Amino acid sequence: MRINRRQTLGLLGATTGSLILPRGLRAQGTRREITIAVQKITNNGTLDIWNEQSNVGERVFFPNLWEGLILRDWMGNQGPLPGLATEWKRLDDMTIELKLREGVRFHNGDEMTAEDVVFSFSDERLFAGTAPVGGATLYEENFKPQTAKELPAAVPGIARRMWPALRGVEAVDRYTVRLHNATPDVTLEGRLYAHGSQIASKRAWDEAATYAEWAAKPVTTGAYRVEDFRPDVSLTLVAHDDYWGGRPPLARIRFVEVPEVASRVNGLISGEYDFACDLPPDQIATVSGTPGLEVQSSTIWNHRLSVFNKQNDHLADPLVRRALTHSIDRQMIVDAMWGGETVVPAGLQFDSFAASDMFIEGWSVPEYNPELARDLVKQSGYKGDAIPYRLLNNYYTNQTPTAQILVEMWNQVGLNVEIQMMENWAQIHDPEGVRGVYDWSASNTINDPITPMVVQFGPNGEAQQKRNFWNDEVNQLSVVLETSTDRAARKKAFARMLEICEREDPAYQVLHQNAVFTGMKSELNWKAAPAFAMDFRAANWNA
Repeated sequence: MRINRRQTLGLLGATTGSLILPRGLRAQGTRREITIAVQKITNNGTLDIWNEQSNVGERVFFPNLWEGLILRDWMGNQGPLPGLATEWKRLDDMTIELKLREGVRFHNGDEMTAEDVVFSFSDERLFAGTAPVGGATLYEENFKPQTAKELPAAVPGIARRMWPALRGVEAVDRYTVRLHNATPDVTLEGRLYAHGSQIASKRAWDEAATYAEWAAKPVTTGAYRVEDFRPDVSLTLVAHDDYWGGRPPLARIRFVEVPEVASRVNGLISGEYDFACDLPPDQIATVSGTPGLEVQSSTIWNHRLSVFNKQNDHLADPLVRRALTHSIDRQMIVDAMWGGETVVPAGLQFDSFAASDMFIEGWSVPEYNPELARDLVKQSGYKGDAIPYRLLNNYYTNQTPTAQILVEMWNQVGLNVEIQMMENWAQIHDPEGVRGVYDWSASNTINDPITPMVVQFGPNGEAQQKRNFWNDEVNQLSVVLETSTDRAARKKAFARMLEICEREDPAYQVLHQNAVFTGMKSELNWKAAPAFAMDFRAANWNA
């Protein structure tokens, strides 16, 4: 059985006989409850979209819980749709005016107004007094919270990562707002539907005693609200019947954390779970061959990467990092680990960049050339000392076996890379000890090279904020991408950034485009989005 690598599939298996529904699936009135087994719910124990910038966060947040002024077309081309704003227009290169949808109700019953939008982009909620100037890196140690209500140290830097030059939001009237930027920015509309720019209730924030209390149960406008959140265990969302988009079709959605693939698959087959996420390709036949089950798949706007730490004594030499990039047979990994169901992309770029003429034609990942890699190792003078590879146990699909392949390929060219198993992302990024290589992924959330190149590797990208990578020219070019309205100049800057980050001073190596495989009960008649997000609004539920 072959999975279409680019389009979400319909049914893969026919249901045979009668299906006995487990308790969680039985109709409750006209609505059901469902249980979804996921590898991870959140990484940091909060439901704050600014604090949880991750692929696992995307799955539980969007589009069911958090919503923005502009929405992403999750089930379509991932482009913009009217959301909490019904219309928007550019007043100039630095200003956007938006008309808010009237009658939108938060989960606490309040109507959303311009006051909530202003708050959602305020210093108190995001920026902590940081200046709207791009190009300077913000580090967590400069933002230690002094009270339990202040923002976590990481949030201001994340906010300036996504909004480097936002001065603020003005309430023109109850249902009209204006976003004022300090510089021109052709991506402002995209930033409004990216991961982070969603609207929260100001009153709910004001009433929360602590940030942790608020972040465990944020009050938003989505089709489902938080009923119960147990970090590292489960998240239960319940229908928000005053949802502006119509009555939600499900009574409850329960995400349960099941780290082991076999347990997710067995629970799906037994009926304990209705969905099992993050299946590796070698489990497709098992699931799709079970009566009443199917697997849906698509490649998504996300690439798997290895990231290098320049503080490492050996990786400080770009020759060693270049050797790492030329040692890897990416196509072999795609064929062996993914059954050919994904692709090796043209570096850190996405096909969708072509729509705005920002795709760099002719660019490719570094060639697989073991002889060149050995020569680079020899030129560097590297003597075989251990380079640590901090690894999580299958946070990403096929992560551990892929890491074992990478290490073997590196060893074959004389690079002594040693796996160090870690339990969580805090351990991956812990500055104590020696860092070397770690796994990551990079997403296109704005349909522009701003994401992921600048957002992840620019001056306030996590790679620089965590002191894994730095490059003055990359930071200067980031400002060009962020502020220039000249398409040719932006494209030239992006092309140069690819040269630096993938050839001259490697920050990372791209492995392959990511793909999502979701096992589910066929009778639910639900479709997977070409994303980590799972849409359970009325238009995508027909059971």
